[in-house]
Amino acid sequence: MIETFRLHYAPDNASLIIRLALEELGLSYETLLVDRRNKAQCSPAYLALNPNGTIPVLETSDGVLFETAAILMWLSETTGKLAPPTGSPLRAPFLKWMFWCSNTFQIDLRHFFYPEKFIGHDPEHQAQLRKIFRQRLEQDLQILEDGLTQTPDLAGAEAPTLLDIYVPCLLRWTKLYADLPDHRWFDINRYPTLLRICTRAEARASTHAAQIAEGLGPTPFTNPALAAPPEGSAT
Repeated sequence: MIETFRLHYAPDNASLIIRLALEELGLSYETLLVDRRNKAQCSPAYLALNPNGTIPVLETSDGVLFETAAILMWLSETTGKLAPPTGSPLRAPFLKWMFWCSNTFQIDLRHFFYPEKFIGHDPEHQAQLRKIFRQRLEQDLQILEDGLTQTPDLAGAEAPTLLDIYVPCLLRWTKLYADLPDHRWFDINRYPTLLRICTRAEARASTHAAQIAEGLGPTPFTNPALAAPPEGSAT
């Protein structure tokens, strides 16, 4: 595949997952900042690319793609990398956990991060929603730990898959935004399989490139700090 992709991104947003995949695959790409401080994701130009107003967008020779899991799967299928091949006994559990990360874990994080988008601006209502989704996130973490422990070749093994990219980012954001300073509840050391996946991810060249590009700090997955990006804002 010879083309230069255009990744519309904001630092330490879901576009980070796509940047990591592009780096891991060794693909040529350029980045276009979506400046959240100016609500650029709501601009007519951006909405023409992604009517949902969410980040990321990836421009390809096959057209404009949005939705993180869809972009990941398209990159994998186009290159034949970062996923068990069709016919492999790992293919079905791989797909199961990929879409669980997208449709369950990431959605639960989104509800916890942005309760006002789902229940309005009443502080009591937001606190109640966060309470519910904290409980869900704690369940999610144990479900993911158990599932990936039972299928160790899906993530954290010698050959990385998309789950080795997706899972560490979700865990990063769980620590940064769900584990609030006044009530810390997430300790990755309680989940040895997830810790192993994050530790391996931090050793990869793709992560090192993203650390520089988005100001992620020295331990972005095992002990994350808020991003200090060279351009744009993570919030």
